[in-house]
Amino acid sequence: MSITAVVMFLAIVGLTLAITWWASRRTSTATDFYTAGGGLKGWQNGLAISGDYLSAASFLGIAGSIALTGFDGFFFSLGYLVAYLVVLYIVAEPLRNLGKFTLADMISARFDAKKVRGTAALSSIVIVLFYMIAQLVGAGALIQLLLGIDYWIAVLLVGFMMTIYVLFGGMTATSWVQIIKACLLMLGTVIISFLVLAKFNFNILTMFSHMTTATDAGQAYLNPGLKYTNGIDTISMLIALVLGTAGLPHILMRFFTVKDAQTARSSVIWATWIVGIFYVLTIFLGFGAAAFVGKETIIEANAAGNMAAPLLAQALGGDVLFSFVCAVAFATILAVVAGLVLSGASALSHDIYGQIIKKGNVTEKEQVVAARIGSIIISVISIVLALGAQSLNVAFLVSLAFCIAASSNLPVIIYTIYWKRFNTTGAVTAMLTGLISALILVAISPNVWNPEAGKAIFVGEPLIILTNPAIVSVPLGFIGGLIGTLLSKETDEAKYREVDVKAQTGISVHDVSH
Repeated sequence: MSITAVVMFLAIVGLTLAITWWASRRTSTATDFYTAGGGLKGWQNGLAISGDYLSAASFLGIAGSIALTGFDGFFFSLGYLVAYLVVLYIVAEPLRNLGKFTLADMISARFDAKKVRGTAALSSIVIVLFYMIAQLVGAGALIQLLLGIDYWIAVLLVGFMMTIYVLFGGMTATSWVQIIKACLLMLGTVIISFLVLAKFNFNILTMFSHMTTATDAGQAYLNPGLKYTNGIDTISMLIALVLGTAGLPHILMRFFTVKDAQTARSSVIWATWIVGIFYVLTIFLGFGAAAFVGKETIIEANAAGNMAAPLLAQALGGDVLFSFVCAVAFATILAVVAGLVLSGASALSHDIYGQIIKKGNVTEKEQVVAARIGSIIISVISIVLALGAQSLNVAFLVSLAFCIAASSNLPVIIYTIYWKRFNTTGAVTAMLTGLISALILVAISPNVWNPEAGKAIFVGEPLIILTNPAIVSVPLGFIGGLIGTLLSKETDEAKYREVDVKAQTGISVHDVSH
């Protein structure tokens, strides 16, 4: 256990707890708790979105994937970045104009039915849990390496801290932890990338040339096909990554923290630049780890490759840089899991308890108490699941969360905004078809079943060859919504016109008429 590592670790913990204390004094209403009072500026929310988005999967998982599988690992970077175009052009403004706290609010602006809100809340909770497992697995591996403690203790530690942030600081604390973490993460990534380039005399061509001989794969390291030998499987994974962001509850929730749709769009532009620069730099992280750490050392530290970036920092900058990068990665995980807990808790407390059980008849105090109870429930479930998923690559786990989000949430968002004939039955069937098909296809995939022991959760032959089933489940989500709508005679064109005006302008038809 390095003294430097412990000091930096404690500094991060102290800073985030100070932010939580400060935020707790500004969190008294449900709006404060869920959306920080809607008072964030575009650049602040852009940094917070990037802090939410650049998770353990991005920093730890992608660096490890590129280090171990070359170009195939970079598919994650490409997919995550392009996804923001979908968010920017299709989802951001209408979502901000129609919603209040959650995705279910946005859908309920058109379909005010318990079954629609309940299904949307269920979908959000499932996605949050998949994403949470990924972050906690990354956290466990990181703290295990940093402090030399057991994996399960590390997971419990992170789980306890993330619960504290959300319980007391709500969205204000979560947002500022994400902003600070985004700045620290970019700083650490730039430093490592600079040191990697310095090793190649700041010549990118020299670096690429060196990588043709730096690994066992030779020239194949720079070409697609080293890991994803099935072209359809590769396309399927990219579909999940590109379309999934627009359905992630913790990302969508961030658009309610700003005052209007114009600021929401500004937030996405800021976030796109930040994450774009970061994902370009993942090339240097992955290549550097492959060249200067080595495959054997990376796998020895963590079989899934999640410790590639911290080990590269140690190889190039010694214990000081290693400790800083581990502390930043820890802050990365804390920021993301806090956002995830908040979005999961909002689905439980605001949608299920406040709107379905209490039918909207709930006081501000009751809403905040319910949100805090929901936070504890989401945290406990996530911790229990993460304790059994230690051997899985965090980038892969997140890609599955993206698959479910693209399959269940995106179809209903697009249909709600743009299809006049769409109705309540269509909304429910779209979400359930996408959600159930994605879960079933994942359950029979090579990620869960493998003939070799230790390669997957269970030993056995998978029923499908797709490691990510988005190429099947996303179309099924859209088809489910289409069939459900056409089978039901329900229609309300007046309501659609009202929603259409509000989605595009933010102005309620009722406000204008009065």
